[in-house]
Amino acid sequence: MKKIWIIAKRELSAFFDSLMAYITIVLFLAFSGLFTWLYGSDIFFVGQASLQTFFSIAYWTLFFFIPALTMRMIAEEKRSGTLELLLTKPVNDWQLVVGKFLATLILIVVALALTLPYYITVANIGNIDHGAVISGYLGLLLMSAAYISIGVFASSISSNQIVGFLAALFIGVFFHLIFGFLAANFTGALGEILNYLSMDTHFESISRGVIDSKDIVYFLSIIILGLLSTEAVLSKRHQTD
Repeated sequence: MKKIWIIAKRELSAFFDSLMAYITIVLFLAFSGLFTWLYGSDIFFVGQASLQTFFSIAYWTLFFFIPALTMRMIAEEKRSGTLELLLTKPVNDWQLVVGKFLATLILIVVALALTLPYYITVANIGNIDHGAVISGYLGLLLMSAAYISIGVFASSISSNQIVGFLAALFIGVFFHLIFGFLAANFTGALGEILNYLSMDTHFESISRGVIDSKDIVYFLSIIILGLLSTEAVLSKRHQTD
């Protein structure tokens, strides 16, 4: 665990040294704040003491921001040649992958923590469902973790950051949109399978305050699959070398 934390701190330092962390957090707060409070179906338009508007906006905002954060994770290490140097140290592939995953997840946690004033403000406006808010944040964290694992995997398959970004979006759009769209057009067992694969199905369930074991298993499965796939890519690289 110590080695994983060392990798995570290294990545967090890289985020803040390159201003990527500041830019991401500022843009996330700007987008989420604009659409939550001022534009379209904002909180005042809905007329309810609820953060469902914010959760819906963050669901889309994080979908685009996370690939931008993860695209350099391993691709840049490959391009600069530091990946081989890093792996000569007493760190195995799994520790490297989890450390990079953890660093991005911590950054997302920081970004979400900075939106807590939204919760405090809405709670002072009316009677808010505190349980729904907690589960909504949990849903965003689980969704973010799933897309981070996908993003880290996408970054591992190329030394080009843009390729990593586009690959993460391409894979993610199936979970974010396509599976749900297909599920609405199919019935029977196939429709149920496609509906289960849809990220929106599980996120909506959790954000409404319903925490079901099948939703947790779904997110954990994507996270673990993404991390194991990344480790497999790195292991194959060693064998090739």
